[in-house]
Amino acid sequence: MLLSRQQTEFYLTDLETPLGKAINLTIAALVLLSSGIFVAQTYAIPDSIRLQLDQIDTVILTIFAVEYVLRLWSAENKLKYIFSFYAIIDLIAILPFLLGLVNISFIRILRWFRILRLIRFIDSKFLFGSISSEDGIIFIRILFTLFTIIFVYSGLIYQVEHPVNAQVYSTFLDAFYFSVVTMTTVGFGDLTPISELGRLLTVLMILTGVAIIPWQVGDLIRRVVKTANQVETVCLNCGLKFHDQDAEFCKRCGTKLPSQKMD
Repeated sequence: MLLSRQQTEFYLTDLETPLGKAINLTIAALVLLSSGIFVAQTYAIPDSIRLQLDQIDTVILTIFAVEYVLRLWSAENKLKYIFSFYAIIDLIAILPFLLGLVNISFIRILRWFRILRLIRFIDSKFLFGSISSEDGIIFIRILFTLFTIIFVYSGLIYQVEHPVNAQVYSTFLDAFYFSVVTMTTVGFGDLTPISELGRLLTVLMILTGVAIIPWQVGDLIRRVVKTANQVETVCLNCGLKFHDQDAEFCKRCGTKLPSQKMD
């Protein structure tokens, strides 16, 4: 049975129904698989396996391209969708596929941005539904955000430096190590980029580390302090678990909360 435009748009964004969960879980799994393929290809693997990984990645890119077309087709305001944050990330993810017939070597850099597609799940219970503590969810989200940023920087610095500095940046792990020590401003100095673009990326890493890490840690502390005085009162409408001790209505949906039992 063919889905209507409205149904297609619903299931591509829905995270509650079984079909919506299955679609989005599949997309998330494909994003992680494609990212794992990028990492594996930075190591010395047999050509036969490398070819198989390329074929798998091509299939994944084809699926992402179809998904992008479906999202565009089902969007009520197509122009608004095209310039939305998630649509731009989706387009960046499939650009290497769309431009595959053109000899543009630097376009391969864009493939490392594909993991950013998981950002759309950060603010939902989709990836972190098994964690009951709100403090735990906040902590995992912050770690996930930092890992995603470091992963992208690692891929970029590897893609830029490996062709000109292969002995230093031989694998993804070398680039990942460099990104961590650079963004945390530890800077051991045992790995040094030699290209101009590599040095520019290093500066951006340092600025990102100085700006993002203290902000994320500060946000975590503020949220922990804020939730310290909250109690677990589950909203019967939206399922939000934590509310202020004197709250009578859900702060998310406005539904009246069940009476809190006194010890």
